[in-house]
Order: sequence, then structure tokens, then C-alpha cells
Amino acid sequence: MHRIGLLLAAVVLGVTSVASAQGVDKHNRYKWKDGQGNLHYDDALPTEALQFGYDVVNGSGLVVKHVERARTTEEQKADEAAAAQKAAQAHSAEEQATRDQQVLAAYPNERELVSSQQAQLDMLDQNILATELSLQSQEKSLTENLSHAAELDRNGKPVPATLQSQIEALRQNIERQKAYIIVKQKEKADNIKRFEIELTHYREVRAKSR
Repeated sequence: MHRIGLLLAAVVLGVTSVASAQGVDKHNRYKWKDGQGNLHYDDALPTEALQFGYDVVNGSGLVVKHVERARTTEEQKADEAAAAQKAAQAHSAEEQATRDQQVLAAYPNERELVSSQQAQLDMLDQNILATELSLQSQEKSLTENLSHAAELDRNGKPVPATLQSQIEALRQNIERQKAYIIVKQKEKADNIKRFEIELTHYREVRAKSR
């Protein structure tokens, strides 16, 4: 009986010890460092720990969770801006990848891409040439009308309103055509630069896809 009593006591003591140990393990504490780098422990979570961030430590002294410090309004805004920029960059990269695949599908080889680019430049050249020819014709007509008006003036005759209107219309049209030629010449120069960049990028994408 004495042995049985001792055995029961030992079992109860063991169970109590295990329960106590479990209770200790379940008791968490908080660990953090203040602004001077000093380490602190506390059973309750103080405001200072929220300011600097803290660790949740179990009864065995192990860190079970780390909580970052609270972010300021300015930092939150900066984080949101950075996240938005990162998302925009990722979206842009996805769109570029899609365009790259479309270009590779449209132009299986470099020769076809260059041919397409040259066709666009040729069309611009045709537009410029056609406008230059029209400009020459307009300038010739203006010269003739101005000579006619000058002759009438020398002879003391009034210049008809219709002739004056024609001269003014020719002048305006000539200015528009000159401006158009300048725009198209710039467009051609810009396209040449852009096509060079596109061709270089095409070669890079093509090399990666092989």
C-alpha cells in the first residue's frame, strides 16, 4: 500500500509538473529595444514597444513572433507610392512582353521588320515629294498672279478683288504646305531614330527567344 501511495504521488506530481510547464510555455512575454538600444522585457505590451517594434517570447525564451514598429502616416504614404510604382513597373513589363511576342509573330525575321520600316519611310518620302511638287506649282501661280497685279498697277488699273483673293489664298496655302513639309521631314527623322531602337530591341528579344 505504501508503494502504491508513493506511485500515485509520483504520478500526480508528474502531471502537475507537466501542467505547470505547459502553463509556463503558454505564458508569453514581450521583448523590445528602446531608442537607445536598451533591451526590455515585460508581461504587458507597452506603448513604447509599439513605437520601436517587439518580439513575442514564450516561456522557454524563444521568439514566436516578431512585430514591426508602427508606421507613420508619411511612411505609409511612401510605402503606398512605392507599391503603386512597383505595380506600374510590373504592368509595363507585362505589356512590353506582350508587344515583344506580337512583334516576333508579325516579323519572323529581321529582314521583314526592316522591310516594314522602310515602307513607312518610303510613304513619308512620297508625301513630302507630292507636297513639294504642289508647292512648286503654287509658287509658280503666285508669281504669275503677282506679276499680273504689278502690271495692272503700272498701267494705273485697279487690281480686281478676285485676283487679290487668289494671291492671298495662294500665300496661305504655300505657308501651310511649307509647314507640312517641315512636319513630315521631322517625322521621318524621328522614325529613323525610333526604327533603329526598335531594330536593336528586336534583335535582343529574338536572341532571348532562341
